[in-house]
Amino acid sequence: MRTVLQRASSASVTVDGQVVGGFDRPGLVALVGVTHDDGPEQAATTARKIAELRILDGERGAADVGAPVLVISQFTLYADTRKGRRPSWNAAAPGPVAEPLVDAVVRALRERGLEVATGVFGAHMDVALVNSGPVTIVLDV
Repeated sequence: MRTVLQRASSASVTVDGQVVGGFDRPGLVALVGVTHDDGPEQAATTARKIAELRILDGERGAADVGAPVLVISQFTLYADTRKGRRPSWNAAAPGPVAEPLVDAVVRALRERGLEVATGVFGAHMDVALVNSGPVTIVLDV
C-alpha cells in the first residue's frame, strides 16, 4: 500500500460539482493506492502511520491533536512509467480488491476517533488543498 500524505491547512474533494468531503482547519490529506498483495495488515499499518506520524505543528500526530484526515483512493500511485510515454497500471489492484482496503483504512482511522472525510471511489475527483509547510511524505507499507 502506498500513500502520499500531505499536511494541509484546508482541503476539499469535489465530485460532479458537489463538495463531498474536506476540512477547513489543519489536517492531513492521504492519497491511498493499493497493489495486488495488499491486505488488512497493510491497511491497519497505513492507518496507524497516518494517525501517528508526527508531522503536524509541535511534532504531533493527527491522533494527538484530533486533526481531520481526507482520504482519497488513488490507483495512479502505482503507475509504472519506466517504458514509453503511456503509464502502465498493472501494479494497481483492481477496484473490487482496492476499495475494501481503502475503506479499511478509513474505518481504522475513525476507530481511533479521528474525523475522516473521503472522496468517491472510482469517480473523477477534483482535490484542492493548501499544503502547509509544504510537507509531503510517501508511505510505502
